[in-house]
Amino acid sequence: MEQVILVNEQDEVVGTMEKMEAHQKAALHRAFSVFIFNDRGEMLLQQRALNKYHSPGLWTNSCCSHPRPGEDTTEAASRRLEEEMGFTTALQEIFSFIYRADFDNGLTEHELDHVLVGYYKGPVQPNKQEVNDQVWWPMQHIETSIAQEPEKFTVWFRIAFPKIKAWRAEHPVEAS
Repeated sequence: MEQVILVNEQDEVVGTMEKMEAHQKAALHRAFSVFIFNDRGEMLLQQRALNKYHSPGLWTNSCCSHPRPGEDTTEAASRRLEEEMGFTTALQEIFSFIYRADFDNGLTEHELDHVLVGYYKGPVQPNKQEVNDQVWWPMQHIETSIAQEPEKFTVWFRIAFPKIKAWRAEHPVEAS
């Protein structure tokens, strides 16, 4: 069974728990969200697979998941990026935030989410078990889409996007 790392609000490890149990009990746990940009400044979005246990079919950042117990968060993010989107690239953590979202199915995401960014301009080969679709969109298009149809995007993406936009304004495109 997949385990998540339970943390306190200072991101100090306080234990582990089976993933579904953590989502049933709304236990605060460590997570990560990866945002990938290309050399045109576009962001890679994925549409979550339709069989996901929450937020199926919603648009979100390039990749997201949970590190395993004992696994470095950046290494976990690289592992999942390859598993979900079929490529790897250097990642840099830029901030973290805590959020809580209750879903209609009785599950709750309560995460301390580490946000990482990277740059990539090669082919994307998503894992169809994880990803229904993917697209490269300009930041302005994403912002407009969130404003017009927020229900089409994941909760954590809507929280992180303004912070990513502010960070991008201070960090021009860096092709890798």
